[in-house]
Amino acid sequence: MGQTLTGLLTSVRAIAGRPGTPAQGRPGGGPDQALLAALRICGDHLSALAAAGPLTDARRTRLIASIGTLTTACSTPGADAFDALLRTGQQALDSGGEAEARLALALADEATALRARSKGAWRLRGNALDALGRGEEAITAYERHLALQQNTAASRDVERRIATLRAAGDRIDEALTLFRETAGGRTDASGAGTEASGAAARLSRHLPAAEARAAFTDLVRLRTAEHGAGDPAVRRLAALYAEHRRLSDRDPVADPLLGGAEPIGVTGLRRLVAGRTVCLVADTPRTAEQEQRSGSPLAALIEGYDLVVRCDEARHTAPAARTDLHACTLRGGTPWKGPRWDRRAGTRLVFGDPLPHWRLALRSRLVPGAQDRVGDATLRRPLHDPALLGEEAGAGPASTAYTVLRLLDFLGTPARVDLIGFEGPAALSPREREWVGTRTANTDDTAVRIALR
Repeated sequence: MGQTLTGLLTSVRAIAGRPGTPAQGRPGGGPDQALLAALRICGDHLSALAAAGPLTDARRTRLIASIGTLTTACSTPGADAFDALLRTGQQALDSGGEAEARLALALADEATALRARSKGAWRLRGNALDALGRGEEAITAYERHLALQQNTAASRDVERRIATLRAAGDRIDEALTLFRETAGGRTDASGAGTEASGAAARLSRHLPAAEARAAFTDLVRLRTAEHGAGDPAVRRLAALYAEHRRLSDRDPVADPLLGGAEPIGVTGLRRLVAGRTVCLVADTPRTAEQEQRSGSPLAALIEGYDLVVRCDEARHTAPAARTDLHACTLRGGTPWKGPRWDRRAGTRLVFGDPLPHWRLALRSRLVPGAQDRVGDATLRRPLHDPALLGEEAGAGPASTAYTVLRLLDFLGTPARVDLIGFEGPAALSPREREWVGTRTANTDDTAVRIALR
C-alpha cells in the first residue's frame, strides 16, 4: 500500500500541482479549477496519510481507492469527474475521523462551487458540517439540499435531521432563557455564581457541538453547586441538558465502559448504513469453509458488499473474517459472564434488557481496541423500544439476525440487504421466516435479498 499511496500522490501532483502552485495547462483544456483544487486537497490528505505510517484501516484504504478513481476521472476526457468527486467526499465521511470530515467538507465546498444547484453536493456539505458538530451551518446546507430535492420520500431523512439539530439548539436557547430569568437576585457575586454566569455567556447554539456541550455541562454543574439539585430551576435546567444530550449524536465524554470506542445511536447508525449494500452472513460450517477458500465465488460475493454483518459468537467463521458490524443478544440470568467480544468489528451492537445488565455486560465483555463504535442505550432493545419498533414482548425471544433485519428495515436507508447462509441450523424461526418471506425481493442459491419498506 505504501508504493500505491506514493504513486497515487505523484499522479495527483502531476495533474493538480502542488499546494500553492497553479496546475500546468494541458492541450485541449482540462478539468475545471474547482476539480483541480479538490485534487490538491486530496493530495494534502494523501501526504498526511503517507507521513502517518503504514495503513491498516480498511475504510481509509477505500478512501484512497476513491481518490484514485477521482484522479483518473480528472485526467480522462469525457469522464464524469463530478460524480467521482461526490463519491470521494462521501467515502471520506464513511471513513470516520475529524480529518476525514474536514476533507469531505473541503470537497463539498468545491462541489458546490462547481455546481451550485447540485442537491448531492449540498447534502454532502450538510453531512460534513454535521459530522464536525457545526449544526447551524449544517441546517443551512441541508435546507439548500431540500430546496433542490424533488423526491419527497428521499427528503424525509434530511428533514428529520434538521428537526433534531433545531431541537438540540432550542434546548440551549431555553436553558439560557431560564438562566437569565432565575439568575437575578439569586447569583452569588463570587464563586459558583460568577462561574455560572461565565458558562452561560459561553453557551450558544451556534457553537461547535463539543464546545456547546462542554459549556452546557459547566452551567448545569455550577448551578447545581450553587442552588442544589432540589431547586426547581436547577431540575428544569438538568432536564434540558439531558434532552440536549439525547438529541446529540455523540457522547461528549469518552465512556470508560466502551473500551475507548465511540458510542453510536439511532441517527448515527442510520447515517452509517445509508445508501450501502449490507449482507448478514450466517455462522455455519459450509459458509465458513467456502468463505475461507481462496478465489471462491462466495468469498468474492461477500467482499463485494459495503457492510458485512455477523451475529453472536462465531463458532465456525475464521477469526480474521471481515466483520464491519457485529451484533449480539444478551441471554441468560448473568449475561455479563459470557466470553469477551474480541473479534475485530467496525461497529458492535449489543441487544439486551434490563439496562443494568446491559451496562454490566458492556463493562465486562468489551475488549478495548476491538471495535471503533458501540451501539448506545437507544439501540439496546430495538424490537420493543417504543421509540423504535415498539412491539409487545409476548412473541418470544428473537434471533439476533432477525433483530438486525428489523432494525435495518426500520432505519430504511440501506441500498440493499441480503441474507447469506441462513439455512439448516442457522435458519430463522417460523415467524421470522414469515416476515422475511413477505419482503424477499430475490432468491438464488447463495443469497436471499430483502426488500426494505
